[in-house]
Amino acid sequence: MAKILVVDDEADIALGLQLDLRDEGYDVEVATHGDEASRRVRESTWDLVILDVMLPGKDGFEICREMRTAKIRTPVLMLTAKAQEAEKVMGLDIGADDYVTKPFSPRELRARIRALLRRAAPEDEPVHRFGICEVDFHRAELRRAGEPMDLTAIELKMIQFFLRNPGRVLTRAQVIDEVWGCDVSITDRVVDTHVVKLRRKIEVNPAAPRHIVSVRGIGYRFET
Repeated sequence: MAKILVVDDEADIALGLQLDLRDEGYDVEVATHGDEASRRVRESTWDLVILDVMLPGKDGFEICREMRTAKIRTPVLMLTAKAQEAEKVMGLDIGADDYVTKPFSPRELRARIRALLRRAAPEDEPVHRFGICEVDFHRAELRRAGEPMDLTAIELKMIQFFLRNPGRVLTRAQVIDEVWGCDVSITDRVVDTHVVKLRRKIEVNPAAPRHIVSVRGIGYRFET
């Protein structure tokens, strides 16, 4: 479970982010003052800091600069109500990893968070084994009981997403954002169709799947 610090002095935004990201399965804490945030990023280990620029006390730029000076490499996603290009460049130059302008799309923000956490995580093992299957991501190959099976690019992304989140319930919206991207319009039915096709390739009995398990009304859970 990734640990995220949300730093924003607007209570409704901070609370909304906290609730939304907790629903996504993250451990989320909130700081509302720049000085408090500066202290907390040093006292605890975080997987991501979501940092508003305009804060009472130290602003987001100063906090980010302090983190990088102190060799704290935690990914930083900066939020601001200002859209000037110079501010974005400044934030990235002092060590921020990404930049989102308010008002933002929650779906886009979630996708950016996943991308930052993915980049910061240790590199995936190239070969994964589960059941009678073996997936080699470097070669983009699936072997079932030693026999090669054709995988489409979408199926490869989908199984990679499942393998990164074993035992976790994933909504169809999360699968869409991760596999197709947050700016693509895909229906839940498309996700279900691809899951059915993938089950035929990895399950001993696709009608009673052991690995890609349906969670009624929500999405899927991957069991190794």
